[in-house]
Amino acid sequence: MKKIVIIGLAWLMGLASQLQAQNTDRGFEIAKNLEIFSSVYKQLNLNYVDDVDPGKTIKVAIDAMLSSLDPYTNFYPESDIEDVKLQLLGEYGGVGSLIMQRGDSIIISEPYKGLPADEAGIKAGDLILEVNGESTKGKKTADVSSAMRGQAGTQVTLKLERAGKVFEKTLTRKEIKLPNVPYYGYVGGDYGYIKLDEFTADAAKNVKEAFLKLKQDKPGMKGIILDLRGNGGGLMNEAVDIVNIWVPQGTLVVETKGKVASKNTKSFTRMQPVDTKIPVAVIIDNTSASASEIVSGSLQDLDRGVVIGQMKVTVSKYYIPSGRCIQAIDYSHRDEQGRAVKVPDSLKTAYKTKGGRTVYDGFGIEPDVEVEPDYMSNLGMALAQKMMVFDYATDYYRNHKTLPPASEFEISDELYADFCAYLKRRGLTYSTVTEHVIKQLREVASQEKYGDAIEAQLKDMEAQLVKEKEDDLQKHRQEVCEMLKAELLNRYYYDHGRIEGALKADKVVNRAIEELRNRN
Repeated sequence: MKKIVIIGLAWLMGLASQLQAQNTDRGFEIAKNLEIFSSVYKQLNLNYVDDVDPGKTIKVAIDAMLSSLDPYTNFYPESDIEDVKLQLLGEYGGVGSLIMQRGDSIIISEPYKGLPADEAGIKAGDLILEVNGESTKGKKTADVSSAMRGQAGTQVTLKLERAGKVFEKTLTRKEIKLPNVPYYGYVGGDYGYIKLDEFTADAAKNVKEAFLKLKQDKPGMKGIILDLRGNGGGLMNEAVDIVNIWVPQGTLVVETKGKVASKNTKSFTRMQPVDTKIPVAVIIDNTSASASEIVSGSLQDLDRGVVIGQMKVTVSKYYIPSGRCIQAIDYSHRDEQGRAVKVPDSLKTAYKTKGGRTVYDGFGIEPDVEVEPDYMSNLGMALAQKMMVFDYATDYYRNHKTLPPASEFEISDELYADFCAYLKRRGLTYSTVTEHVIKQLREVASQEKYGDAIEAQLKDMEAQLVKEKEDDLQKHRQEVCEMLKAELLNRYYYDHGRIEGALKADKVVNRAIEELRNRN
């Protein structure tokens, strides 16, 4: 026995020495490389032909280093504090409007209701010529947005142009807090619907208040739909508290595991739930990330909700109640182009939900009910890229004071005919994949000396395509009407109206209602 103990102690001492040596080697390697980096920068500063901006150069180096790890480890300098506040808290100092680039110009794409830009009468479609006397010509949206943001209480002067008229507005910046729940209401008669855009501060509180209000207004509500499409995540504690609305206190929701064991965490629900019986459906898509996956995955693992939508590939090392890791990307291994690779099928493991269903790790969050996404037609893409719908809505809003309520508004035959006439006046042109293929075929045929032999057939095909494209506005009428409806509702009723108006034709929401009706 003594010999065994002595051997064991010797092995432990050897292991400790080995680890100490490894740590010493690692420390030396870090120090050596930091010294190399410092020397390189000193040489640049001394000998480079132009002056080197230290803040910009070091930031580029840090960003490049972090990008070799994963997409979600980022460095924010002090100058970007407003961006950090926006991501974590959903707030920033500014005037409350979205902007976008159009050629070399910047335009207002959407003022937020009741905030400085909206209160000053700034409208979607207004061209921003200057910010505090500095021209925006040729600048990127990020630069103009940064210039418009600033500490609450300070002023910013915008020179704008609308329908050929130039005017100025001096706005006092406010602390802008974007609503993480832009809309809630009823769909399908008896089913509640809550749209959650971000897991910023108070997200759980706002979702809970919306749910309670829906229950109060309709005590017989038969189910609830939580829409997480486009939700890139945010604060993990908010995700846990949202799950807590529908699952009992003390339930494990998520566990994080990393290199330092002392920093591993387990997050349990902390409060009494609001409703543990009502059927829950969670809608996701391929942009629902991080905290969205925690909510959808844990409700799925606990058999507390059905997940509906498109496949989601995750980027986070989180472990949900079944024990599975919801990571589907292996950032420790990369392909020849430096891209992280998917977890191979051979390493995927089966787990059981609370009710005994089989789920797998390594796939991200797989919906219980997968709904194929709708893909935009060539016509739809052309209308979006050329901003035809946006421009028509701008003109319409300037010439019409009112629009029917969002829940009632539909594109009439007269309105659609007017839009088609507008496109004709604007001379809308666009290319299709078929036209591109014909062009490639003509080039290849010419190279292989078949060009003259098939040119007549190619011209016939092109002529037929011209005729077919003339009917595109009727063939894709439903798609175009939804685009037009969304833009018009956004002008008159802001984001709230756009969401409400889109629900009726939303096939994923309708599928969620169908699943909630199926009690099995």
